Amino acid sequence: MPFNFVAYSALNWFFWGLLAIAFVVEAWALLDALRRPKAAFPAASKQTKPIWLLILGIATLIGVGGVLNYLQLFSIIPIVAFVAAVIYHVEVKPKVKAIGPGPSRSQMGPYGPW
Repeated sequence: MPFNFVAYSALNWFFWGLLAIAFVVEAWALLDALRRPKAAFPAASKQTKPIWLLILGIATLIGVGGVLNYLQLFSIIPIVAFVAAVIYHVEVKPKVKAIGPGPSRSQMGPYGPW
């Protein structure tokens, strides 16, 4: 009997670690979306910035709920939130980043742009 309890506890820790990693990805996506200019989202043919902030904000709140164990361990909701953040990182962020204003790092000198 104690062996099952230890294995179940280890499995709980494993899934909690996955939820913590998912929360970091969701928070990172939200912070990145906050940094991007509002006009870059429609220019990249993506949804508007407020829509992405709403999606990523809800995903981050779900991530907090998962890490604090307010959600059931095997719920589908944290998975959906993580997928939304991954879609932002893979699909939206590169296109919005390419359109963003300002010089890139390759055009920056030690004291500002060239």
